[in-house]
Amino acid sequence: MKILHIYKDYFPVVGGIENHVKMLAEAQAVRGHSVSVLVTSRDHHTHVETINGVRVIFAARLATILSAPLSPVLFDCVRRETPDIAHLHFPYPFGEIANHLFGRARHIIITYHSDIVRQKFTRALYRPLRERVFARADRIIATSPNYIASSPVLSRWKEKCVVVPLGIDPTPFERAVTELASALPQTKPSPLASRSLPLLLFVGKLRYYKGLNYLLEALRELPRAQLIVVGTGPMERAWRALARRLGVAERVVFVGQVRDAELPAYYAACDIFVLPASERSEAFGAVLLEAMAAGKPVVCTELGTGTSFVNVDGETGFVVPARASRALAAALTRLMNDADLRARMGAAGRARVHQEFTLEKMVERVMAVYVGALS
Repeated sequence: MKILHIYKDYFPVVGGIENHVKMLAEAQAVRGHSVSVLVTSRDHHTHVETINGVRVIFAARLATILSAPLSPVLFDCVRRETPDIAHLHFPYPFGEIANHLFGRARHIIITYHSDIVRQKFTRALYRPLRERVFARADRIIATSPNYIASSPVLSRWKEKCVVVPLGIDPTPFERAVTELASALPQTKPSPLASRSLPLLLFVGKLRYYKGLNYLLEALRELPRAQLIVVGTGPMERAWRALARRLGVAERVVFVGQVRDAELPAYYAACDIFVLPASERSEAFGAVLLEAMAAGKPVVCTELGTGTSFVNVDGETGFVVPARASRALAAALTRLMNDADLRARMGAAGRARVHQEFTLEKMVERVMAVYVGALS
């Protein structure tokens, strides 16, 4: 089968959708399919690379407006491809329009990763074209049933929707649990300086919708806890300053971006994982899967998205209201005070990952969607 994925960025750019596209494309290539990925380059030059068996077309980028790369060359690149399946990863309006106007694929699949949340002008301007793009799609993949129910866009197209949750390879996270805390990179500030305190972990891009500010506020009510923050982003400076103003900076370690090979050790070292997201832009929360694979209880927020589908409240962790630091503190306090509860929820989380969220299951489900469209 000839498959063409279309999105705005690809490895070495790191992000939730970028990681998903890379894992899916590489797994499809391993299965013997001819897989290409069409994205924009980081500069004004077009080039093609083969990365782990995947042909990646980097179309020259003209500019970036409202986080969306503009690439006129991408239109010509789409026109040259003749795949069986064009798999669009929404939202990337420029790529979706290019495929709508010039795409030559036999069938079109869209994975709907997230609503366009913050760019209200872009959302309104794009709506007429988006409706045409969705009308032509054979299937629309949603990553959780929650998102179909809560998204004003998906609810209009629910007859075309099929749920395929994101997946991960749990092996590195399970293996890391058996490693000693000394496996943490020694070049980073050690978050284990005082292991007598419960260790909380946050992993993600430091963007507005991640809600780290609410977790920092919750720390004021958790004098026994310390927090590791893994990741970088536009809010890092503001959130570092907030930690100082709140008087919790001495219990918060910002370790920056870490390599994929290092990341499992951080999950293994923590006691509780926290995803305090504040906006619907947090559409799924793949980091929850990583923490659950490591056998850790998780605390997340209710956004009407996949976060409360992945994390089953009262079973694999706790789901609390968004933008509510006191609710976060209360859930974390309950887990911090009950080691048996942490162990039970961690074990339940690991079992849930194996049951529903492995990479193998995700690829099988996506390929079933393709076969359904082709037949």
